[in-house]
Amino acid sequence: MPLTFAAMQPAHLPGAMRLSADAGWPHREEDWRLVLDISRGFAALQEGEVVATALATPFGDAAMVNMVIVDASLRRMGIARAMMERVMAAANPASWHLVATDAGLPLYEAFGFRRTGEIAQHQGIVAAVRPSGEACWGTPADLEAIIGLDRAASGMDRAPMYSALSKVARIAVLRHFDGIAGHALVRDFGNGKVVGPVVASSVVAAQSLISFAMSEHAGAFLRVDTGRHTGLGAWLAQCGLPEAGRGIVMRAGTGASGPAGPVSVFALAAQALG
Repeated sequence: MPLTFAAMQPAHLPGAMRLSADAGWPHREEDWRLVLDISRGFAALQEGEVVATALATPFGDAAMVNMVIVDASLRRMGIARAMMERVMAAANPASWHLVATDAGLPLYEAFGFRRTGEIAQHQGIVAAVRPSGEACWGTPADLEAIIGLDRAASGMDRAPMYSALSKVARIAVLRHFDGIAGHALVRDFGNGKVVGPVVASSVVAAQSLISFAMSEHAGAFLRVDTGRHTGLGAWLAQCGLPEAGRGIVMRAGTGASGPAGPVSVFALAAQALG
């Protein structure tokens, strides 16, 4: 049967959720809606049913490709390529970013993406963890400073993402004499809660923020997606969050290679959003 392509709308979310559930992704409708609200993308339809999705989330001069899914019965038919062509033609950032599965590597490499790192997905039932530093809960008044800190860490303008997340997340912060020095967002996601983004100046500072969040959710299901280079993996496993999967960080384009400031991203908001 022929396919039709349409700009993805909230009405497509039930079909998108079917695709992600079939792929083993834990996304709730609220998780899909959050990404869709700050993104542009397409749905492929067959007899009115959603059979493929692809979104692009703009972050200033950069953009994230995400939520690329094709119905299992229709794979290897060029549909994923068609979705990528459409979603990348709809924007013209200096650099493109995504987190890929192993199965998606050949497709993304064909579009000029190259591997730049690896994400480890840690999740499980949180142990009884004592806070290891001086993190505390932030306030709405901290949001502007938090967005500025993320810009220094990610090299992207992710203000719309933070604005959306701030409506559904609690934000832990580290306060120094000269302002906010680190932050971690905690929100409902999938089968429990996720901690991220986490932005900090060091592993010790990141552990302070994450342990503070863990201390209030002992016994709950928690997820943290962190780069292998951060050095958090073994510590997260000790806290009850063993590694449960991985993602491959990829990048295309000619934009700046990344920030060189005093803070770094230690955990992702989601693999869809970086």
